[in-house]
Amino acid sequence: MFFKGGHATKWSENVFRQEADTGVFSIQTWGEFEQQFRLHFFPANTEADAINALEGTSYHQGNRTVDDYLDSFQALVSDAGYMDPQILVVKFRRGFRVGIQSQIATMPYGRPADTDPDAWYKAAWRIDQARLANEAFQSVSRSTPSAALKTVSARPPPLSVARLPLAPPPPVTLKPPPTTPSMGVPMDMDVARKARFLPPRGCY
Repeated sequence: MFFKGGHATKWSENVFRQEADTGVFSIQTWGEFEQQFRLHFFPANTEADAINALEGTSYHQGNRTVDDYLDSFQALVSDAGYMDPQILVVKFRRGFRVGIQSQIATMPYGRPADTDPDAWYKAAWRIDQARLANEAFQSVSRSTPSAALKTVSARPPPLSVARLPLAPPPPVTLKPPPTTPSMGVPMDMDVARKARFLPPRGCY
């Protein structure tokens, strides 16, 4: 399962070849395995290699995440034996991407001291988490209008109301205008008066 790639494969093949030739496995105890492992896989001078890396630019963050950069940086300073907190902060800041280290260095309040590497580590982690959360928010905000547009376009067209022919209006019956009461025929007063005094007509 292990020792199946690169230098590890060659080393394990050599160990088993020696066993096949001599009939005895060369590593008998866990201590012997550790000794052989350190001899073949650990650099000859770990401290010198770590110091050389920290004095160069190969340890810089580059495209790595903040978590990866923190892990590798702390491993390097441990191997190099750096203990001065101010040197640690300087090296840490120098390896960071310009944007992140500028954000920490120009914080209006709560800026970590230049002699407190742990505070710089925590500030860098918080800023990176805030950046990731903001990127997630922006990606959702950018996708929301298109999703809403798809939802609107997916709606069925509104139903058209068929126009039915209008029925002809009912006939209107016109009522005759109301008649005004007749005032009668004017009476001839003289005729009526004469009729009272004339004798009845008879046969003479």
